[in-house]
Amino acid sequence: MRVFGWINPHIPEASDGILTSAGICEGFAGAGVGSRVLFFAGFAGLVAGTLAMGAVEYSKLRAEYDQQAGELAAERVRLETTPDAELDELTGLYVSRGLSPDLARRVAVELTAHDALAAHAEAEYGITAASRIDPLREALAVSGAFAAGALLPWLAIVLIPGPTRAFVTFVVVLAALALTGWVSARIAHVRPLLPIVRTASIGGLAMLITYLAGDLFHP
Repeated sequence: MRVFGWINPHIPEASDGILTSAGICEGFAGAGVGSRVLFFAGFAGLVAGTLAMGAVEYSKLRAEYDQQAGELAAERVRLETTPDAELDELTGLYVSRGLSPDLARRVAVELTAHDALAAHAEAEYGITAASRIDPLREALAVSGAFAAGALLPWLAIVLIPGPTRAFVTFVVVLAALALTGWVSARIAHVRPLLPIVRTASIGGLAMLITYLAGDLFHP
């Protein structure tokens, strides 16, 4: 289950990669293009999607990181200029959470002596060393999950020869989406049938629509 716990935050990005890549590949396959066009169209979609997912995630988390950094900088200044008032504030926070005033004071004093900034960051803002945001790391993880998902449909459509490539890719993608549904169900401790059927059905419908769009509207 530790593996599932590590994978869990990035299942949506992997599913996005699978569906995005499958949609592009099926759409071009429906248009009847050759293998060379399929290769470059799928690869371009994979690269563009990977970069876009990483850039969006980095921009979003960078804003949160800057907010955290600003809160910690302001708190550091208050601890240097008004340490007694900050100790009283920390004591009050622990009292509001159920500690007796005497115990809250002792805890506040001991934590302040150990690491005043860390104590205030956790009590006031919920910021701990483990929860500090790393925008670059998370952006790379999101990009990697998207790319891993997008790689499968692209390889399937490129490596499978002949007129069956679209159908075989369709089946491969359905199996991959079913797997993501099963993993999500295992993590959530729910029956896997509904998540599997829901994820595969949505993906199958999306691929069918893009294939028909390519078939109907190609020049």
